[in-house]
Amino acid sequence: MQRDKFYQEIENRTHPNEKLIKTHCSYCGMQCGMHLRVNTATNKIIGVEPRYDWPVTAGKMCPKGVTAYQQTNHKDRLLKPLIRDDASLKGTKKGFREASWDEAYDVIAKNFKQQQEKYGKDSLAVFSGVSMTNEKCYLTGKFARVALGTRYIDYNGRFCMSSAAGGFLRSFGVDRGSTLPWTDIHETDCLFIAGSNTAECHPTSMFRIWNVQERGGYIIVVDPRETPIARRADLHLDLKPGTDLALANGITNLLIQNGYADEDFIKKHTNGFEETKELVKEFTLAYTSEVTGVNQEKIIRAAEIYGKSPNAVVMFARGIEQQHKGVDNVSAYTNMALITGKIGRPKSGVATFTGQGNGQGGREHGQKSDLLPGYRKITNPKHVEEVCHVWGIKQEEMPGPGVSAYEMFELMDQKVIRGLYLLCSNPAVSAPNLNFVRQAMKKLDFMVCSDFYLSESAEFADVVLPAVTWAEDEGTVTNLEGRIIKINKAQEPLGDSKPDWQMQVELAERLGKGKYFSHLKTAKAVAEEFRLASKGGNADYFGATWDKIDRQDGVFWPCKDENDQGTPHMFLDKKFYHPDGRAKICALPYRPPAEEPDDAYPLRLTTGRVVYHYLSGNQTRRIEFLRDMCPEPFVEVHPQTAKIYNIAHEEEVRLFTRRGEGKFKVKITEAIRKDTVFVPYHFGHDESINLLTIAALDPISRMPEFKACAAQMEKL
Repeated sequence: MQRDKFYQEIENRTHPNEKLIKTHCSYCGMQCGMHLRVNTATNKIIGVEPRYDWPVTAGKMCPKGVTAYQQTNHKDRLLKPLIRDDASLKGTKKGFREASWDEAYDVIAKNFKQQQEKYGKDSLAVFSGVSMTNEKCYLTGKFARVALGTRYIDYNGRFCMSSAAGGFLRSFGVDRGSTLPWTDIHETDCLFIAGSNTAECHPTSMFRIWNVQERGGYIIVVDPRETPIARRADLHLDLKPGTDLALANGITNLLIQNGYADEDFIKKHTNGFEETKELVKEFTLAYTSEVTGVNQEKIIRAAEIYGKSPNAVVMFARGIEQQHKGVDNVSAYTNMALITGKIGRPKSGVATFTGQGNGQGGREHGQKSDLLPGYRKITNPKHVEEVCHVWGIKQEEMPGPGVSAYEMFELMDQKVIRGLYLLCSNPAVSAPNLNFVRQAMKKLDFMVCSDFYLSESAEFADVVLPAVTWAEDEGTVTNLEGRIIKINKAQEPLGDSKPDWQMQVELAERLGKGKYFSHLKTAKAVAEEFRLASKGGNADYFGATWDKIDRQDGVFWPCKDENDQGTPHMFLDKKFYHPDGRAKICALPYRPPAEEPDDAYPLRLTTGRVVYHYLSGNQTRRIEFLRDMCPEPFVEVHPQTAKIYNIAHEEEVRLFTRRGEGKFKVKITEAIRKDTVFVPYHFGHDESINLLTIAALDPISRMPEFKACAAQMEKL
């Protein structure tokens, strides 16, 4: 009680000219609770205080969250629309002039109309992101399909969360990133964490993870690198990048052989077990160890720990998802929970560490090429009819499905897509095979970018629109648990910047589609229509009113009506979302990485994050403290590998693949496999590791294989 009182006093602390605005962090899917400190004399954000009453993170914040408030009043903020005067300077910061909103809208409307009249509606594309509120994500999908009438819309979650979505949909019939609330995690007996550098990417989860060990439970980590969490884990399975499917199948085989399968659960609640049982027999200990590089004793021990644990949670992140078989990896690890019956109850289940702040909600409500609000399918006539009724359009006016994010760049290269509206994303850094992607962007006849900084992608635009930061608008986001939470406005928009939903309403009016948008004068008005559009879908938000979200400090979807308090635990009734109510145990043959090492390219290249930066680094590289902590990319190399190449610590090397090259300083460490090198992906221009990565796509999720390709290195 004394500790709680102490925390409450800190939280309530204000100065005479200060107020605290309750909200959440702008970065990863943890969405840590915070209060923004606002100077009431200037009405400017001046600092941050953690929220100790936020149940997910209980006052914990990472270096990014502590400094997130510095985004809003940063000197690099875009304060007025920019129009390019010299098309020859595309791809650079040069050639822009400031303009009024009226002029910018006129230029955009004129070019969009002329282009569609000449080349058809589908000559325009929308590429968006999920660091926006649910309301903005929803309206972006409506804007693409109603105001522009184009089939081509997709989003940066295609490079982040799409494999988790595909795997959950196949296994469960529904995609919610966690089947249980985060507050269950520290009470389980085993955490099986695959492909997540949790201590750096989701550090405010770590107090719960360490608590599992402190209570006598176990932590198993699957990662080619000895990350901070792998060092303290009870078991580290140090596999070759891109071999997760073999490992998951091998462990599943042992679970079945050694009697850990829950036969009653399997019989009553699943399909596909017999086929899977037969397939995984191929994954003997010897074969699994040979393919993955993991010691046989470690594989035996992993199956034993997970199998014997009364409760367990399988958790994963981009390490297993950013592969050309990412969906198979997700379903294969999910098989472990289904075969042992460790799902559909408290303290057990499956969860993914969401990378972006609204990576869950942003993929549910219409930004994906084949989806409509509420996780409805655009290929399902009944789903289309339901959404058309809310939007007030005829069914035949709804465009069909488009293509995935990377495939849109292929269509730009072919001049099928000739115009682009880009918002809340920086694909000139975050997409794979960047030499190709950047050339495709240069081929566009016309491009509009909305951002609050002049990102590397904005440098390719003809018109740049100044957006607001998260702290200058309000709305909801959905965190990594599936908990819908509220973001609150702390400061008025800086300069002439505007929220994206307002830009879209005003642009729709210029394009002659005002009758479908003009009633949306506030973020709350967008929220009310969005709730209605999601009603009846698998991701049903209708009952999650802003009042209820405030009252409960978040609402788990599905939440179907005003009396529904939400769904923290999925599948408690053991009913899954497939038509027969059963989950699918998937028989999944192994496929190697799309590009294996050879004599010319003998190393395995993998990529990931560091604790000080977020995604493409467009925000965090501008924050002085974060930039000082990690000012440039580096390449991790094992000491024995460094000896072979005759390179020293902090020496510069040329790293190259069949697609591109870059120069990086060497970080020699025993925390990496001898056959593997690692580079973080937060850096732009010539420092971007995605100049080297491969665009091999998962056949279901269309996720590129960021985590594995063949590389070579040479001393400079």
